[in-house]
Amino acid sequence: MAIRVVSDSTSYIDQATRKELNIDLIPLSVNFPDESFLETEVDYDYFYNKVEQTGIIPTSSQPSLGDIIEKFREIAARGDDILAIFISSAMSGTYETALKAREKVLQEFPQVHIDIMDSYTNCMALGMQVIAAAREIKNGAGLNTALQAAQYVRDRVRFYFVPETLKYLKKGGRIGTASALLGTILNIRPILTVDMKIGMTHLLEKTRGTSAAIKRMLKLLEDDRNKYGLKEILIHHINAPEKAENLRKILMERYDMSVDICSIGPVIGLHTGLGTVGFVYYTEK
Repeated sequence: MAIRVVSDSTSYIDQATRKELNIDLIPLSVNFPDESFLETEVDYDYFYNKVEQTGIIPTSSQPSLGDIIEKFREIAARGDDILAIFISSAMSGTYETALKAREKVLQEFPQVHIDIMDSYTNCMALGMQVIAAAREIKNGAGLNTALQAAQYVRDRVRFYFVPETLKYLKKGGRIGTASALLGTILNIRPILTVDMKIGMTHLLEKTRGTSAAIKRMLKLLEDDRNKYGLKEILIHHINAPEKAENLRKILMERYDMSVDICSIGPVIGLHTGLGTVGFVYYTEK
């Protein structure tokens, strides 16, 4: 009997890592008025170019109950246990739907163990939790040890990012038109983070310009590193590879450690827009 780790597409774990660690992803979807895509199948450049050209902010949809039941049943039919870690329940109904799917599948396969964990976050702040659990399983750990590894990361992970424009936050209803207009005139850049107590994105601080925002985020990282130690760090961006590479060079020079770059996909990206850049890390203590 093996253990299979399952997450959703908003973790943005790259294909090579998924293959190496036997991680399954259940996709969310994005929906324009004229076409819809599973997040795991849409070309990111096509998606973001369409948003820019049409000015339409698409909607997103969580996996259906049937989608999750199908994935759980596929694994359970092999006699494998499941550890499933999903996007924050405050951001999506995916976690709650997975709980319902577990009850259905356990009726059919009562001998299988299925643990479901709320990550309280998204993107690679979620992905790092999933990878930590999968690494433990690859090294021979049991279900409980893998769950504890994911919880270890969840308790220590930080996620900071800054959008290049306020128009996506405005169109998504996250800030008012007047605030967006004033912010644009004053070159305001909000530093956003995920509050791990409630599992929601919120405004941390406001700065004047992207450079000031990145400088402030780097200071927050440095303070955490000095206080708690630094385990892993990863850069996120939305169609901003040059920004991401510049930030990567800064981090590698400062901390002499490997820093990967991960592009954020449509479901999360549609809320902050092109040009967004930031980083995810977790601490030792």
